[in-house]
Amino acid sequence: MSADADAPVDTTNASIEELQAQIQALEDEVSELREATDDSGQKSMTIIATKGTLDMAYPPLILASTAAAFGWDVVVFHTFWGLEILHEEKSKNLKLSAVGNPSMPMPNAIAALPFMDNVATSMMEKKIKENGTATIEELIETSLDMGVDLQACQMTIELMGYDEDEFYDGVTTGVGAATALQHMAEADVQLMI
Repeated sequence: MSADADAPVDTTNASIEELQAQIQALEDEVSELREATDDSGQKSMTIIATKGTLDMAYPPLILASTAAAFGWDVVVFHTFWGLEILHEEKSKNLKLSAVGNPSMPMPNAIAALPFMDNVATSMMEKKIKENGTATIEELIETSLDMGVDLQACQMTIELMGYDEDEFYDGVTTGVGAATALQHMAEADVQLMI
């Protein structure tokens, strides 16, 4: 903002032409400020997906595809167990952990039995099917079709011994934490799931 704009304007002796010139100068200044702060208006979101259980695969994919439907620029950076969501084979066999989930309708003593994760997973898969909820594979496909950048952490790929060909077509591989952090720093919304 210019120093002249901060100074009080004496309009008692100003002519109509002078007032119109001052109004025009203020409108120009407001316009310049708007241009300087407007970055095309597109919102952006970065999600860090760190968990690879069935119940934790849904939130990043639902949020990402919804934001993309609103025209947002969306990146989902999958790291550690979250990488299994993008693994074509492992994503079809994600499990629901019954232990330590306070919303699970069974006490931890029962949930800790060896077969209870399979029971909990079967119950959730049945509910998903009955409700007509999209599968993880369908949400990945939808997200990619809508332009969501699904990223696989390179360090985790190496750590887990995965081959880049094992991920869904369209997944961005070879992405490091520095790239994810850069996108997060510039994003309007940052989430860690």
